[in-house]
Amino acid sequence: MKTVGEVAELAGVTVRTLHHYDELGLLSPSGRSEAGYRQYSYDDLARLREILVWRALGFSLAEIASLLDDPGHDRLVALERQRELIALEIDRLGVLAGAVDAAIVAHRSGARLEVSTMFDGFDPSEYEEEARERWGHTDAYRESARRAASYGEAEWGEIRGEAAAIVSELMALMGAGAPAEGAEARALAERHRRHISRWFYPCSPQMHRGLAEMYVADERFARTYESQAEGLAAYFHDAIVADADAQAAEPVSR
Repeated sequence: MKTVGEVAELAGVTVRTLHHYDELGLLSPSGRSEAGYRQYSYDDLARLREILVWRALGFSLAEIASLLDDPGHDRLVALERQRELIALEIDRLGVLAGAVDAAIVAHRSGARLEVSTMFDGFDPSEYEEEARERWGHTDAYRESARRAASYGEAEWGEIRGEAAAIVSELMALMGAGAPAEGAEARALAERHRRHISRWFYPCSPQMHRGLAEMYVADERFARTYESQAEGLAAYFHDAIVADADAQAAEPVSR
């Protein structure tokens, strides 16, 4: 068991914050010392970690309480959902980093960026809307988080099965020498995008392209696919990009 002071130091929060969480019923310590002081168990610490991650992802305390108090709440499922959202945040920051890097290079060389391209990927109105959709400021997004947090073992079994089937078929196509830009690989990439949209969050072709970039740029993601077949991360990336390009050229209702 840990005292409130020890927990505050471990988690990097203030004692006042922990008292506030207790008053809200968001995190009440499991025990009390003989002197009546708060004592936190391992499970309490795990709950606090979940709370702090949701907070870092932009959720309000009321929204977090709703998630944690849901009768179907499953901590493993919640952690998996948080990892998905963190991946999206990495993607978002990657886009921002690319825009800033281009500006730095231009500034150091004394060059001027083409006015027509200097805001590529960073249209303010488009970014604002995407941020609302992706980082929790809309009812649709919050519902998506609640839905994912409610999945049980059966749903997660189906999710893993669908994902494994897509990867297995991609490996077979790559092994057979089918081009990543070909119709078969693009169809699998589209299945993957719809899989994400069905189970996690609305995934547009543009968002899917961003995820594809992480599959090759982030070694953790690349390792997931490369451990199954050498070159699979790049192959998957190219298939997703080809699918996104095809949809941009011929938009369809979905």
